Amino acid sequence: MSSYKNIKITDFTYDLPNSRIAKYPLSQRDESKLLLWKNGKISRDTFKNIPEFLPENSLLVFNNTRVIHARIFFRKETGAKIEIFCLEPVDPADYQVAFQETEKVTWKCMLGNAKKWKEGILQKNIKIGRKEVTISAEKKIQEGNSFEIEFTWTNGFSFAEIIELAGTLPIPPYLNRETEDSDEENYQTVYAKIDGSVAAPTAGLHFTEPVLSQLSEKNIVTREITLHVGAGTFQPVKSHTISGHTMHHEKVIIPKNILDDLRTAPGKIIAVGTTSVRSLESLYWLVLQLENGKHFAELPEVVQW
Repeated sequence: MSSYKNIKITDFTYDLPNSRIAKYPLSQRDESKLLLWKNGKISRDTFKNIPEFLPENSLLVFNNTRVIHARIFFRKETGAKIEIFCLEPVDPADYQVAFQETEKVTWKCMLGNAKKWKEGILQKNIKIGRKEVTISAEKKIQEGNSFEIEFTWTNGFSFAEIIELAGTLPIPPYLNRETEDSDEENYQTVYAKIDGSVAAPTAGLHFTEPVLSQLSEKNIVTREITLHVGAGTFQPVKSHTISGHTMHHEKVIIPKNILDDLRTAPGKIIAVGTTSVRSLESLYWLVLQLENGKHFAELPEVVQW
């Protein structure tokens, strides 16, 4: 274990010219390039042809999280613009319960222009239908670079409605542009269902309904788990080795029927993207503990190492 803990962060440094970053996706997302590696050889194809390269009877595991309008902008009376970037719910801590609240929630957030907001309550007015809604934000606790922010609002709307209409969809900072209307569709997977992420599970962005249909025709089964991409996505790595970087916590939801499908899968189990990979790896670790005779009153946290 000690050998890989000492891997240097600089070993992963490479040059990525800005000109090689696509600012916008193709109009047809499955027309993107597909990089292939087989038997030591690298070649290139088009993503819409991916069913040709996957073995029959495979089981593909997708992350069905949906990106929320996590960026909410307020203005102080002085005119200073404050950005509150909602990362994950704190009270209540369950995403679905938090979205259903109608008066008050507390979220872990990052702040833009935090130095301009030393104290006081920020307020923002929006209209939902014909009703005026006042949203208030109060800073509670600071933990490192993040803050616990308590939101309260009027007129009994759910927090899901509040954040959808008051917030802005976040897009990756390396795109170096503001969010546009087209991102509402382009920066979601076609199978996104469960609200909660602050960033899309990007490996799935190239799948389309026709590609999913082709997979089905080839007897390739698709199943969905839910892992909301959260705060750790934006945590910079400042250590010299990987052991010096503390990974964030994430919650994954894997329905029981999918556990059965994984256990009885007749072919390859293929994770779509890193969120699905780490979900399945954590699940495998938990199963090994159970097979080794460990008993849990509730499932333990899978710690970093």
